[in-house]
Amino acid sequence: MGIVISALVTFWVGFLIYKKYKPQPVLFLGGMILMYIAVLCGYGTILPEKASTGSWFFDAFEFMRKTMSSNAAGLGLNIMSVGAFARYMDRIGASRSLVRLTIKPLLALKSPYLVLSGTWVVGMLIGLCINSASGLAMLLMVTMFPILIGLGVSRLAATAAVASTLCFDWSPSDTGTILSATTAGVDPVLYWTNYQVPIVMVAFVVVGALHYFTQKYMDKRMGHVVKPMEVEKAEENPADSAPLWYAVLPVIPLSLILSFSSLWITTIKMNIVMAMFIGLFIGACCEFARWRDGKKVFADIQTFFDGLGMQMANVITLIIAGQTFAQGLLSMGTIDSLIEGSKTLGFGPMAMMLVMVSIIVFSSIVMGSGNAPFFAFAALTPAVAAHTGLHPVLMLLPMHFAASIARTCSPITAVIVVSSGMGNVSSFDLVKRTFIPMCGALAVTLGMTFYYYYAGI
Repeated sequence: MGIVISALVTFWVGFLIYKKYKPQPVLFLGGMILMYIAVLCGYGTILPEKASTGSWFFDAFEFMRKTMSSNAAGLGLNIMSVGAFARYMDRIGASRSLVRLTIKPLLALKSPYLVLSGTWVVGMLIGLCINSASGLAMLLMVTMFPILIGLGVSRLAATAAVASTLCFDWSPSDTGTILSATTAGVDPVLYWTNYQVPIVMVAFVVVGALHYFTQKYMDKRMGHVVKPMEVEKAEENPADSAPLWYAVLPVIPLSLILSFSSLWITTIKMNIVMAMFIGLFIGACCEFARWRDGKKVFADIQTFFDGLGMQMANVITLIIAGQTFAQGLLSMGTIDSLIEGSKTLGFGPMAMMLVMVSIIVFSSIVMGSGNAPFFAFAALTPAVAAHTGLHPVLMLLPMHFAASIARTCSPITAVIVVSSGMGNVSSFDLVKRTFIPMCGALAVTLGMTFYYYYAGI
């Protein structure tokens, strides 16, 4: 009965998010409902006896308070600083300069579909510094999309390449990466170098090739004729006012994080928040040298502080809401029951991983969000992994990547809606173009996870 109740509440939560209800209050409410049902029906407790407030009614609120307190100072501050720095880089035009610089080498390629595949690869590399899928897509739609159209590919093909450029949230400063690494008890830099980078390196070849053949075949099937035309170059756009060398600025925090780590220099300690503040300081100095206007420079810096609040309101609260919902499922004993049932059915560690990934894929497509389902289930994975004898990384890693991959196949997700709107194409037609490459991306992710498991990595 506990599993049935949990399933009904979970379905209700998913349905409300699908209907565009704000996910944070929905997840909070779903978690509280499950916690109270667990106590009233005798399925479990909300907090251990030593941590209890003395009232089961207040214990749910105490859990939320403790969860917010523990997340705000560590994981929360990391995510807030990353989002704020990205917002500042966009404000001063540095993000656009990075895109303009990196797309130039692509124009040397002869085939327009090679340029299209190269756009996806370059977009993935830019994604190391620009962690917003929809933000990166908007930049590429303004800069690279006109070039692809000018080379002769169809609007759908060009939009598909741009919309899927961040199907792997693989930066060490990405919110999902930070959450995954923290939950698994692994340093974010080592999580990136040892687990994420090898997967994406393989995906560069597989997904890049799938984009080439898929878009070329589907263009031909729809009767599109490749006919190069003259279009306005992105460099001529008056919005690109920042100097080209500003492309260095978004890369500075990433360079600091990787340089002052166990990978290279260990005598100096560097963390994500420090790296973002150093990047902010250097960016502000460059802006003052450029404009010689202290009032403008300080006003732009306020964008960084506004970004901190936005990340707290949108991302950190989503993580806390997801953990509250997860606690509700744990209090109901649902996870323990599912694990025991899986054991009875003979499910091994990797089979459980596939079950969790399937849940994430389905939820991401239906909800139109990768973060909402992943943040909701991430807190559960250590318990599931411990019961199956699987390292938490090998469950969190494919779940994290599966969320961002499946998001790119949802016609209602932000990056697809934004890209299709700017490309003047149907979002439903667009996901037909992204589906095959994203299947390849998911196959690479699962295949590499199996390799890590059997190789003992």
